Amino acid sequence: MTIPSDVADELRALPVPPASSARYFFWTGNGTKKSVTSMWQRSLKRLFNAANLKNKDGTLKRAHPHMLRDRFAVQLLLCGVPLHDVAVLLGHTSIRTTEKHYAPFVMARMEQLDATVKAAWQST
Repeated sequence: MTIPSDVADELRALPVPPASSARYFFWTGNGTKKSVTSMWQRSLKRLFNAANLKNKDGTLKRAHPHMLRDRFAVQLLLCGVPLHDVAVLLGHTSIRTTEKHYAPFVMARMEQLDATVKAAWQST
């Protein structure tokens, strides 16, 4: 897949991420968390706009930075990472917060495991 030159130019124009830190991945630790969050949100918004993501009907697809976080959490759950570990990775102080937001995916994981167990039993 080739990237159109105008999109490539937009991607090149995105700010360089801050230097890494031993404690944080997307932040050096300098400045406030709010300022770095705003910077990343602006950068990702520009990236989503440059990507020009479309729905099947041709309308512009809704995209926002929090979708990346949600996708990360869902993939972890569907790959079998325990809910408690996902809660820690998301920075939730209570596992109940994680359960509240990702319960449907926990159910999908349980159904996936159930199907795997049934398939294993049938093969023996």
